[in-house]
Amino acid sequence: MALPPKWYQFLVGVFASLGSFLYGYDLGVIAEVVASQSFASQFAANDVQTGLVVSMFTTGAFFGAALGGPSGDYFGRRVTIVIGSVVFLLGGGLQTGAQSIKYLWSGRFMAGLGVGFLVMIIPLYQAELAHPSIRGRITALQQFMLGVGSLCAGWISYGTYVGFSPSDSAQWRVSLGLQMIPAIFLGLLIFLFPESPRWLIDHGKTDQGLRVLAKLHAHGNERDPWVQAEYEQIQESITFEHEHEAKSYVELFRSKSSFRRLLLTTALQASIQMTGVSAIQYYSVSIYGKIGITGSDALKYQAINNIIALVAQFCCILFIDRLGRRWPLIWGNLGNMLTFIIACILLARFPPTSTNIGAHWGFIIMTWIYNFSFSATCGPLSWIIPAEVFDTRTRSKGVSIATMISFAFNTMIGQVTPIALTNVGYQYYFLFIIANFTNAVFFWAFLPETARRPLEEMNYLFTKAPWFVPGTSKNDYISGDIERRVEEVERKMSVDVS
Repeated sequence: MALPPKWYQFLVGVFASLGSFLYGYDLGVIAEVVASQSFASQFAANDVQTGLVVSMFTTGAFFGAALGGPSGDYFGRRVTIVIGSVVFLLGGGLQTGAQSIKYLWSGRFMAGLGVGFLVMIIPLYQAELAHPSIRGRITALQQFMLGVGSLCAGWISYGTYVGFSPSDSAQWRVSLGLQMIPAIFLGLLIFLFPESPRWLIDHGKTDQGLRVLAKLHAHGNERDPWVQAEYEQIQESITFEHEHEAKSYVELFRSKSSFRRLLLTTALQASIQMTGVSAIQYYSVSIYGKIGITGSDALKYQAINNIIALVAQFCCILFIDRLGRRWPLIWGNLGNMLTFIIACILLARFPPTSTNIGAHWGFIIMTWIYNFSFSATCGPLSWIIPAEVFDTRTRSKGVSIATMISFAFNTMIGQVTPIALTNVGYQYYFLFIIANFTNAVFFWAFLPETARRPLEEMNYLFTKAPWFVPGTSKNDYISGDIERRVEEVERKMSVDVS
């Protein structure tokens, strides 16, 4: 019995999100690597050198996202995934076999370069395959698999940390080497799955595009009304885009509709880092140590945090297409702000040097609640929204720029946080209280609802809808084009039968 079309789309999305798994795993595993005794004895790295081990990854990812845009347009979505996988494997090999700190830096940069390709192209590929009614849950797999990768990294790191001798470099080499296995599977098997039908049609391969649409939506039936309607809509939309819409990076800034979308998506990716997601996780580890939770216990509580994130991300997958994009993002930022306010009050009244264990545990619980709020809303939406708002001609370019902004702000926060915490302590978190509030206000004012709309109708939305959104109804800017096309195809088919 054949899989229902939406299940098939979902499973293709799950496989593609192995690239997101690599991102989460690499982010999670490096903390154990730099903390292991064998790493310290072999490289004798100072704080600056150790910091570069972490930051070279996000630096590489910045450039990978930049290169992923042109690659996705020219070579296609699947080939770009293969390129990202191969580059990641090269980086993984350099890291695993590193004999000097410079080799490790090179490996981190290469692995980041590969991840930049992958996390930029994967949600875009997922969005272009998905039916509008489930597009959100499929592209939310990016954040979910990132969390799965981080969770696996935590437990594998724990196993290698306690399972190998402190003098054995396998203590960190094994955990770094294991990350290459999913990349091999992703690179080898992605061609078993379909290319984006929109990329195929955009590049003149219309027959292949129609076959892929039929495979995705109707078990291969090319005469299915939805398939025919979407095929016609994509063709007309791409023809219009070729004549009127932005065709280059420069034109993204010249076209009012394209620039509006670019502004929203880059602001979104910057705002995600300004929620404090990296900083609060950094400080929570310090708090664990202050209240006497160290070693394997610290890893255990971090694992709890990872599990909470997975539960929240799973909730997002279940409900995001029902709840939409706009209000979950607004309420998520307000929820983040509230947890920061409570955490700041606790740290101000009971600093880490105090002996009030209850207050310290209160802070940790706030980090867990924050993690749920972020992982159920802001985190997944940072990948969902950019992948769906651009048209076919600009999607790869726009998502590329937005992802670059994400990695740039990620690197900045990673560099600034330790310095800020040393000099101003908990007052650093005032920045994130303000930022979460302004994020909520900004998206309340300027982000229209994009859920459950065909990708080809985003041009209509961002051309017709006013920039200031409050006071308007999302139904005012629904073209209803795909529904009319389906009805027309069904009417023609009924006439032919009669």
